[in-house]
Amino acid sequence: MGLKNIFSKTGEFDVDDNTAGEEYFEVNVMDGKNAKGKLSIAVENLEDFSDTDRILKAIRDGHVVFLKIKNMKEKDIGELKRSVEKLKKTVIANNGEIVGVDSDWLLINPQYATLVR
Repeated sequence: MGLKNIFSKTGEFDVDDNTAGEEYFEVNVMDGKNAKGKLSIAVENLEDFSDTDRILKAIRDGHVVFLKIKNMKEKDIGELKRSVEKLKKTVIANNGEIVGVDSDWLLINPQYATLVR
């Protein structure tokens, strides 16, 4: 699946369904809210409820997470709801945000990254 990538010269990047948590993109941050001056974006797949802990670790480490939920939605909607509730509780407790981008994707960001709607 080719997603629109505003950070590359070709304009697209591929998300491998078998790759979980191995792709990161760094974007320069101009407003100075992030001490490092860069914003890390992790592309993750939610395949099982046990993946929730790995995703929460990425969020706690300060990464913005672009989360694919399609496979879990097709497999077990009850487990998906349970996973999203766990993610939501932790994200809200840390003053972050969680938003549905599409029916198959969630965008989760820490406190220092703000979503403009």
